[in-house]
Amino acid sequence: MARQLEEQIAGRFPIGRRLRVLDVGMGRGTQALRLARAGHEVTGVEQDATLIAAAREALAAEPEGIRERMRIVRGDGRDTGVHFLPGSFDVVLCHGVLMHVAEPDPLLAGLARVMAPGGLLSLLVRNGDALALRPGLSGDWAGALAAFDTTVYRDGLGLDVRADRLSALTGTLAGIGAPLHAWFGVRVFTDTVPPDAAPPDDLAALLAAEERAGRTDPYRGVAALLHLCGVRGGAAAG
Repeated sequence: MARQLEEQIAGRFPIGRRLRVLDVGMGRGTQALRLARAGHEVTGVEQDATLIAAAREALAAEPEGIRERMRIVRGDGRDTGVHFLPGSFDVVLCHGVLMHVAEPDPLLAGLARVMAPGGLLSLLVRNGDALALRPGLSGDWAGALAAFDTTVYRDGLGLDVRADRLSALTGTLAGIGAPLHAWFGVRVFTDTVPPDAAPPDDLAALLAAEERAGRTDPYRGVAALLHLCGVRGGAAAG
């Protein structure tokens, strides 16, 4: 996903330009720190105190120049209008957040509002069109059959959360003035791998295969996650 994001940023903005980045639901700050290290001004928004502490600890270990380029705001992403002015950011990230929001449209509209014209919106969502794949590959036939008719699933923490369908999000992005520009699959081959599994010896080959599948039909359509990129005021993808 980081490679996909870098590709989209490089294709939209001049090389060397310092971008204003908002990362909503930044978690431990992995993507935020990556972009701060690349020279951008990054604002991370997170509501979980434990994750904020982890992000602050990681930031404290960075050189002063990087620490100065990143700030952390406590919030849940639905109050962007309170914290930020319209057009404040060139790039807005919202990764792994929509599945925890019962009604995502207001959140997405708020994110579009704080994007500058031509700005990039990066979303990472659970793929609502492929929910039957994981239980099916695990031999849970009842679970696979049930998953065809729902967009609700149980996450790794045992919580019932929500998935999004590509067609619905495409319409939503068009409606908020940030039409879909590009989309990718994430975790095509590796979704059933246990989260605590050790990295394989051939990790580079695994990542290359995942990246290739994530941009190739029909594989990307059955990925566990979808990475969608919209452009504020842009034209929809063909």
